[in-house]
Amino acid sequence: MTVIPEGNINLTFPDSWRVYKYDDWSYYKKQFQKCCDAKAVDFLACSPATNAGGRGVWLIEVKDYRKYPRSKPSELDVEVAEKVRDTLAGLVAASLRANDAHEKEFASLCLKSASIHVVLHLEVPKHPSKLFSLPVDPANIQMRLRRRLRGIDPHVCVAQKSKLPMRIGWEVS
Repeated sequence: MTVIPEGNINLTFPDSWRVYKYDDWSYYKKQFQKCCDAKAVDFLACSPATNAGGRGVWLIEVKDYRKYPRSKPSELDVEVAEKVRDTLAGLVAASLRANDAHEKEFASLCLKSASIHVVLHLEVPKHPSKLFSLPVDPANIQMRLRRRLRGIDPHVCVAQKSKLPMRIGWEVS
């Protein structure tokens, strides 16, 4: 099992998956972000090929609003959509120009995948109060993301630790 932390959340992937923290990539930080002012999703994961289909690439963004409310002025769906767009562009560029051989190979592997999946892992307070209401409504954000990203993944998923969809192949703690 591969455990990757993001803040107070740990994502645990089976050994058959390949997972990278994309916004820590040397190519992203030293080359792509500087030339394009690009944004990035938190994780890239490649699931293995299955009987039902080929390998899939998963773009995973993690947001945890349990302790601190959202403070950015932009809408969350716009922010995530921009990160997905920039990450996909970064994968194309990394497959051709990355200096790190592992990053270049993984970017090429992602681009050869049979499907693209976008997941926003969103943690919100379990018991919001009148004073501190929900920073975002998971159902509303899922509908808005599906509308915004339907050309990339018509089944964008907004997941929570307590409500992980069955199609997600990892665990969250």
